[in-house]
Amino acid sequence: MRSAQLIGLISILLLATASNAQQPAAPMMGFAPDRAAEQREREAEFDAKLSAENLRGWMRRLSARPHPVGSFYGHENAQYMAALFREWGYSVRVEEYEVLFPTPKTRLLEMTAPERFAPRLAEPPLPEDSTSGQIDEQLPGYHAYSIDGDVTGEVVYVNYGVPMDYEELERRGISVEGKIALARYGGSWRGIKPKVAAERGAIGCIIYSDPRDDGYFQGDVYPKGAYRMEHGIQRGSVADMPLYPGDPLTPGIGATSDAERLPIAEAPTLTKIPVMPISYADALPILRALEGPVAPESWRGALPITYHLGPGPAIVHLKVEFSWDIVTAFNVIARTEGSERPEQWIVRGNHHDAWVNGAADPISGMVALMEEARAVGELARAGWRPKRTIVYCAWDAEEPGLLGSTEWVERHAAELGDKAAVYINTDGSGRGFLNAGGSHTLEAFINEVARDVRDPQVGGSVFERARARDLVNAAPAEREKIRARRDNPIAALGSGSDYTPFLQHLGIASLNLGFGGESGGGSYHSAYDSFDHYTRFGDPDFQYGVALAQVCGRATMRLADADALPFEFAALAETIGGYVEEVEKLADDMRRETEQTNRLIAEGAFVKAADPTQAGKAPAIRAPVPHLNFAPLENALERLRRAAKDYQAAAERRSGAESSMGVEVRSALDAMLYKTERALTREEGLPVRPWFKHYIYAPGFYTGYGVKTLPAVREAIEQREWSAIDANVQKTAQAICSASVGNGIFGRRG
Repeated sequence: MRSAQLIGLISILLLATASNAQQPAAPMMGFAPDRAAEQREREAEFDAKLSAENLRGWMRRLSARPHPVGSFYGHENAQYMAALFREWGYSVRVEEYEVLFPTPKTRLLEMTAPERFAPRLAEPPLPEDSTSGQIDEQLPGYHAYSIDGDVTGEVVYVNYGVPMDYEELERRGISVEGKIALARYGGSWRGIKPKVAAERGAIGCIIYSDPRDDGYFQGDVYPKGAYRMEHGIQRGSVADMPLYPGDPLTPGIGATSDAERLPIAEAPTLTKIPVMPISYADALPILRALEGPVAPESWRGALPITYHLGPGPAIVHLKVEFSWDIVTAFNVIARTEGSERPEQWIVRGNHHDAWVNGAADPISGMVALMEEARAVGELARAGWRPKRTIVYCAWDAEEPGLLGSTEWVERHAAELGDKAAVYINTDGSGRGFLNAGGSHTLEAFINEVARDVRDPQVGGSVFERARARDLVNAAPAEREKIRARRDNPIAALGSGSDYTPFLQHLGIASLNLGFGGESGGGSYHSAYDSFDHYTRFGDPDFQYGVALAQVCGRATMRLADADALPFEFAALAETIGGYVEEVEKLADDMRRETEQTNRLIAEGAFVKAADPTQAGKAPAIRAPVPHLNFAPLENALERLRRAAKDYQAAAERRSGAESSMGVEVRSALDAMLYKTERALTREEGLPVRPWFKHYIYAPGFYTGYGVKTLPAVREAIEQREWSAIDANVQKTAQAICSASVGNGIFGRRG
């Protein structure tokens, strides 16, 4: 049946069934009242089956040895989990992908002037951490997808190494051209730092962890406390993931053994300059040797020195070489078929690979998924069959750049585009507050789930605790707005975990969930992300791991068994309305700032500073911000608001009637609902980076993990690409209109 006919059919059906609706409205989204009561009983059974000791035992097993992609123990873990899923009643496949994963052969860093210093570049074993001594199996501190390089140059301290930091350096007359940039972690995803440094002419980049951000400034360091000790090193990928995630050699296609691959020299996501991470103990002598202007106050970390910018007189020699190997990634895919609508999939995932032992990242989330799947499997063996298919996924190779999930999504793109209704992601988790991000079509749904899960520490719901946090942290003027909202807002998703290929490549509505805020620490991507660290400082009794299984288990089971998928569109319209206001304000603020800056330049203010060390070269006069026409966005938004209102009214009139519809009609209604998210994508993708197709959410081109909403419009404004604005406004407006067709919101592309 053609989509236009289905839209007409659903519109007629909404009216025809309104008289049969049961009142009052069903107490659970997507369920008739009697089925909602049955679902709550099932969820109580589910809760009773969860065991914190299972999570503890699995974490001990899975984090016992280092297990990056391509490692012996990583493969062992995948086989172990596959066997458990089979034991729990799932149909299981272990899918293999052949991916590029470089590992270091040479790591050399030395300061040659004004004095000689050889950094340690290693994390010492600790007697308090039983796995930290597995040195022969550990990957050392390095950055994956840095190019090979051998460079020597003066050092310039560039703060977080984001574009605005280089603008500040430029105002002070400091250039990194021909020099080595020293950046601290934070402010952006790590891969942005060498990207921007190379664009500004640097020949190398060093990234260190400043104790202000996750070391002794925050609390006692490991092993006494949770925070990063002086020799702790943050490993990680520096691939240019805002271009595309996944295997650098197979963009857009699954990295199967017979896939056509780019030559390594032509892979666009590799860095342009060599990069290396170091500890703050190794960074201190280099920073101490710098002279030049004193760094701005906001650039100063917590090391016991005066922070200077350079350049020099510190000179360093940086050399890195890698083994550019193709290794096998193992994705574990377990499924239980739906009883009524098996062609509709609820996909639930977490990755299993780690840079070293990875107890917090990712095993804390992986064991919660496993316990959830075990309990769901027990319910299925006792006779419950969800209407839709549930697919549990344990991804490999997430750490180097979302490789396992991306290759799976690319390989199965056509099938997923047709069948996947929702993707639910977790990653590392701790204790404290529920953090939720995702598609705003699911905002009301996940809030309803959060209201039904008890916080193990304070006794109220995890919803109430998250709202209390927001109220405490909010400015006084914002508190009334929070109280006036029925739901807690969920965050927009940028990147950094396995939801990216689902949401931003295929337009599959997604959620990313986890607990945190009270399990602070500095073990991230270090050899100390261990079972010992996690059970002391993360979630010692695994009660929040159980709570995560309860939240995600409810979300998965409700989505899998609802009479109609619990999508809602008022939050989407409200949220996009906020984004439209933001880009309009961004343009207005930039216009005023440009006018003010140009006036100051004309008056010579930049070269007349009283402090000679703060005086620099005046920036060039900038072109004025032209008039920008946002009317297409405003019109599309108004259409979306009307459609959301109409849909809500129709949904209330038909409340409870879905269970009386025929299976074909229910299936058609569901498909229209979940394909609404697809309507917010465009096949040609975003400007410059066509792999990213979602026109509402994307990782920022210069933030990496951080989200850019309405990215085509927002980034064109930020980068002053005035000639592109009108076309990008039109494309974004068309995507919003595509989600507003018919008498309600049904995602038809026309």
